[in-house]
Amino acid sequence: MAQVLEFKLPDLGEGLTEAEIVRWLVSVGDVVAVDQPVVEVETAKAMVEVPCPYGGVVTARYGEEGTELPVGAPLLTVAVGASEPAGAPTAAVSEQATAPAAAPAPAPAPTSASASDESSGNVLVGYGTGAPAARRRRIRRAPMSPSAAAAAHAREPVNGAAGAVPVVSPLVRRLAREHGLDLRELTGSGRDGLILRCDVEQAIRQGATQAPPAVPAAPAPAPAPAPATTQTPPPASAPAPVGATPSARPGVTRVPLRGVRGAVADKLTRSRHEIPDATCWVDADATDLLAARTAMNAAGGAKISLLALFARICTAALARHPELNSTVDVAAREIVRLPEVHLGFAAQTDRGLVVPVVRNAHARSTESLSAEFARLTEAGRTGTLTPGELTGGTFTLNNYGVFGVDGSTPIINHPEAAMLGIGRIVPKPWVYEGELAVRQVVQLSLTFDHRVCDGGTAGGFLRYVADCVEKPAVLLRTL
Repeated sequence: MAQVLEFKLPDLGEGLTEAEIVRWLVSVGDVVAVDQPVVEVETAKAMVEVPCPYGGVVTARYGEEGTELPVGAPLLTVAVGASEPAGAPTAAVSEQATAPAAAPAPAPAPTSASASDESSGNVLVGYGTGAPAARRRRIRRAPMSPSAAAAAHAREPVNGAAGAVPVVSPLVRRLAREHGLDLRELTGSGRDGLILRCDVEQAIRQGATQAPPAVPAAPAPAPAPAPATTQTPPPASAPAPVGATPSARPGVTRVPLRGVRGAVADKLTRSRHEIPDATCWVDADATDLLAARTAMNAAGGAKISLLALFARICTAALARHPELNSTVDVAAREIVRLPEVHLGFAAQTDRGLVVPVVRNAHARSTESLSAEFARLTEAGRTGTLTPGELTGGTFTLNNYGVFGVDGSTPIINHPEAAMLGIGRIVPKPWVYEGELAVRQVVQLSLTFDHRVCDGGTAGGFLRYVADCVEKPAVLLRTL
């Protein structure tokens, strides 16, 4: 007899509490193998294909494409040990289940435990499949009368397990708290009444459109006696309401801050609130750096990108000024200097701004840096970056020159301590060897956390970077 196992949305790491279903890769009735990807979800970090640890026949899917599910919510159920797809609707809850007139025969209860020979044993973050769940002793209770059951239900909290409303995601709780919503008054659209973010957002929109601004009513003046020949003028049309909400105005579009865009907004807001940042900048003559890159690429082998050269210069500068490769432990009131340089770089994609991270950039050659930048950039464009490739950075490069601008004061990528900005490289008049000449000039900016260092350290870092740009041979001293 087939055993129906329930596969829940696993913890995808890095504190992620929810994910949005982008595309189902299997349908009800499909036969899946162990560790076969079954659904593509979008988290606040990246697009992820989620593999199923069970092998068998898919009997149910939970959630349509575009639905946001919290971690721990059911994704699908799999009949393990079934030789062919179950055709009876009583085998499991179908995708678009409707209540039948007569109660169906009891179906095998889904369980999260799996037989040792039907699961991969692989462990996702916070989710294991190798061992069966511990059995719990079931206590049989005597049936209560309808009145007693109603009284008991009235005394119970909305979610008995948590002692509160049925909300898994702390982001949903925070959103409701910021808008003054009482979650106990909402009806969740998730499974078993689970309140999702879309439920809170809908309540916020309804509150904005249904709550007109309070206008104090003026007392009506006493009617004055009018001559017999006077005619009462026709009533004027009602004026448009003052202070209408933005959603009530025609042409207004609301874009939810969710997924990658929402994660970027949260991180930038936190950075601006917590980090006392400052920015210094300098112009540098990049003519010799461009010539050096041309010579390196003409020598054959893998092509070297300009960003890789700046990364190589940056890691050398961080070796001289390790204060900028650090983070601040607010609770302990300590500056934590980090031994490795995990170099992030800002990349603009169709899905928004992402910051992939090059691990151990300080130990890589210029050629290795160039290859890793190319790989991560392509993964960002195709939406295949993993959460691990988007986190853990210690310092960030921001090449905003690709947008045709000279300078910027970027927001630090929290919890890092600094970011080096690179403007466009353009020909400008420049005094070179005592004479006016046309040179390739770039503006460099350093935004830094003033808690980790003072202006002298930041200026020394930026000046060293500029010296290496102007005279690439300076790097030979640190090799």
